[in-house]
Amino acid sequence: MKPVLLIPSRLAATRLPNKPLADIHGEPMIVAVWRRAMEADIAPVWIATDTPAIADAIRAVGGQAVLTQPDHPSGSDRVFEALGKIDPDHRFDVVINVQGDLPTVMPATIRAAAAPLVDAEVAIGTAVAPILRAEEREASSVVKMVGTPLGGGRFRALYFTRAQAPWGEGPLYHHIGLYAWRTKALARFVAMPPSPLEQREKLEQLRALEAGMRIDAMEVAEVPLGVDTPEDLERARVMLANRIAAAH
Repeated sequence: MKPVLLIPSRLAATRLPNKPLADIHGEPMIVAVWRRAMEADIAPVWIATDTPAIADAIRAVGGQAVLTQPDHPSGSDRVFEALGKIDPDHRFDVVINVQGDLPTVMPATIRAAAAPLVDAEVAIGTAVAPILRAEEREASSVVKMVGTPLGGGRFRALYFTRAQAPWGEGPLYHHIGLYAWRTKALARFVAMPPSPLEQREKLEQLRALEAGMRIDAMEVAEVPLGVDTPEDLERARVMLANRIAAAH
């Protein structure tokens, strides 16, 4: 595989204004995400953004950034535009999409999302983690993966839902929004209109499943903290401070 890692990032968050540029230990949050992606050490890393200030922040630490249009309906569309700009000759055959609000994501989690693509039948790789807290089993904000186990912590995803599923005894799995796409699958995905179940559940990965694309997921040891509020930002600062202290 010849992968590239793209991190979509924009300023238009409502609950935490200017979120990508929020300070975490002296650096913008988007730089923390970039550092986690670099630590994964599996592909060249680019930030895809519509905001020059975000691109400047990444370039200031030696990273690569590409400017995209502001009006994309999703991060997947922004990633696809960026891919066309940085790779017009189609050298990359896999694009790993890491969300720009995951400053604490473990590099191993990023690598795990790409692992299923060693199987030629898989169009998209992603990551899941067991749900351990009772309240998260029913929370609609926690997206669940319904999948069949393939062994070795890998699943073939059959459905994604905000409901508590599947029913009955056994573990539930929290879907983590990291995706490793075959570039041809991403091109096909963004060319399709939103699907009925995608619109109902508000989950864009259902468009791929409804179109017959195979998604496999790897179980990982964490659910990365997605930063959406000032409280999340403070938690991320504490988590990264603890990680820095542990490393020393």
